[in-house]
Amino acid sequence: MATWGDLETADPAMAEAGRALIYQVGPVGLAFLGTVRKDGVARVHPVCPVLTADRMYVFVIPSPKRNDLLRDGRCTLHSFPCSDNEDAFSVTGRAALVDDEATRQRLAEQFAAERSIIGLTPADEDLLFEISVDSCFLTRTTGHGDPNPQHQHWRA
Repeated sequence: MATWGDLETADPAMAEAGRALIYQVGPVGLAFLGTVRKDGVARVHPVCPVLTADRMYVFVIPSPKRNDLLRDGRCTLHSFPCSDNEDAFSVTGRAALVDDEATRQRLAEQFAAERSIIGLTPADEDLLFEISVDSCFLTRTTGHGDPNPQHQHWRA
């Protein structure tokens, strides 16, 4: 598995397009996090990812999705739908618990700064996970109903 920084190095244009789609709502990162339940069924919830220059993180509240990640780190992160087209970006990989307090503090500060307009900060009970990158998929369209969407795939 690779890091967000590996994607940035290998395919900067795809990484920039992915960052733009994840952060399409102003400075706030929004995406859907897909996890694997105990019975093997997919579970999908919205989350607020945090991208640094070289890593992808997500704070996860006490919840079934957090339990999924602690039990089985396989996951996917998918951008929210766009209002004027069907562009999309997704990452498949694994979520690993980050237990380094300095890293958690630095990411909590970035999370809060990005979301200062809405006053959102991670709670003490939220856990921080780093999302490694196995593959990415980018779709570009000319609008809704584009008969010829352009797809790009990257694998670590």
